[in-house]
Amino acid sequence: MRKLLSLLLVAVLAIGLLSACGTGGTTPPPPAQEPAQNGGQDNGQDAEAPDQVFQIGIIQLVEHPALDAAREGFLAALAAEGITANVDYQNAQGDSTVLSTIAQRFVNNDVDLILAIATPSVQAIAAETETIPVVGTAITSYERAGVVESNEAPGFNVTGASDMNPIEAQIEMIFEFVPDLQTLGIAFSSNEANSVYQAELARGFAENMGLTVVEGTVTTTGDVQQNILSLAGRVDAIWIPTDNTHADAMPIVADTAIQAGVPVFPGEENMVMGGGVATLSVNYFELGFQSGMMAVQILRGEGVPATMPIQFAEHYNYIVNGFMVEQLNLTVPERFMDSIVYPED
Repeated sequence: MRKLLSLLLVAVLAIGLLSACGTGGTTPPPPAQEPAQNGGQDNGQDAEAPDQVFQIGIIQLVEHPALDAAREGFLAALAAEGITANVDYQNAQGDSTVLSTIAQRFVNNDVDLILAIATPSVQAIAAETETIPVVGTAITSYERAGVVESNEAPGFNVTGASDMNPIEAQIEMIFEFVPDLQTLGIAFSSNEANSVYQAELARGFAENMGLTVVEGTVTTTGDVQQNILSLAGRVDAIWIPTDNTHADAMPIVADTAIQAGVPVFPGEENMVMGGGVATLSVNYFELGFQSGMMAVQILRGEGVPATMPIQFAEHYNYIVNGFMVEQLNLTVPERFMDSIVYPED
């Protein structure tokens, strides 16, 4: 009996060895692990998604408060949505050659998404890539810039939020500060597509209101002072669009306006705080936040630029520069009294 049990044990061991040889000698897989915890909720995303770090390039034309605010709003949206990213922020300091170099840098680095701030920035990026998703902000007309087929269906790799201002309402507002307004000066940069487009719209609105329009153009910030002085002797007030060249030179605009005694009404609030009188403006932080939320959709695979319509500002705010009003001896209409702000020293 004992001899029979020994023979059976040897047979079992032999079968086990043969089975191991039949599987190539591999060890059995470890027991299945528990899925990663996500707070007890199934968010429908791959378990790796929360740990993904995106590579985002930001190309900005020039530093000034409006564009800086748009960039900050974009980053705030990413943070609010829990997006983790390595951000490569590059500023071209107004140089078109540098814009191209930055665009090439982002393409060579094969970033996941690019934020283009201001019209020349998005044009530079669009010239370098047709595949990397591009979200724009602080851009007046994507159609006019030639980077989309239409606002409703962009068609390419570019989408974003527009800073188109309520130009007609801005000109109507000027009448309230300058009741005897007859001649309106329009100062803008002739090499910024967004500015040229806004100037065309403003001229049409102003002429329909019975105003005579005198235009003055610049190409660099070095032209701004002479341009304002030239217009001042021929007009009752000056309107400036959301023009990056003038925005970068608002201290010069302010000093020249006071010197010449002519009120200047810019297209956005940061330019007013820099030396304009008043405006009805887009909030650039909020606009950047809108662009950021569009970027979040793209990064999560919930949308692509080609089919994401261009968005427009949802809110506009009046703002009046109390210092400039006093310097130019203007009377603030009653309905704007709550909108008076004094720039910080």
